[in-house]
Amino acid sequence: MDKLIKDILKQAPAIKVNGSLWLESDGTHFFGPGPVELLEGIAETGSISEAAKKMRMSYKKAWELVNTLNAQSVNPVVIPRTGGEKGGGSTLTDEALELIKYHRLLRQRFATFLAEETEKLKK
Repeated sequence: MDKLIKDILKQAPAIKVNGSLWLESDGTHFFGPGPVELLEGIAETGSISEAAKKMRMSYKKAWELVNTLNAQSVNPVVIPRTGGEKGGGSTLTDEALELIKYHRLLRQRFATFLAEETEKLKK
C-alpha cells in the first residue's frame, strides 16, 4: 500500500472500506438492493402491492421500480395479472430470477473485494 495512505489514516479497527452496489444506465440507478428485495417480495407474495407493504414502500414507488426494470430488460421481469375472481397479482419471469441470482453473486464478489481492501489498510 502507498506509504502516504498509512501516514494519513489512523490505525483504528473501525476504519474499513465500504460501499454500495447497483446497476445504472445513463447515470440512473435501476437495479440494486431495493429492487432485488421488491422482486423477492413479489416472488413470495405474488403481489406488487403486498411486496411493497412488506418493504414499507408506496405502491406507486413499487410500480415505478417494476416499470423501470421492465424498461431496462429485453423481456419483462414482472408480469402483472389484473382482475379475476381472486383479484390480480404478479409473476416473476425467469429473467427476473436470473437477475436476482446475478445480483447475489455480484454482492458476494463485492463483499470479498471490500474485505480485501480493508485488510490492506491494516498492513
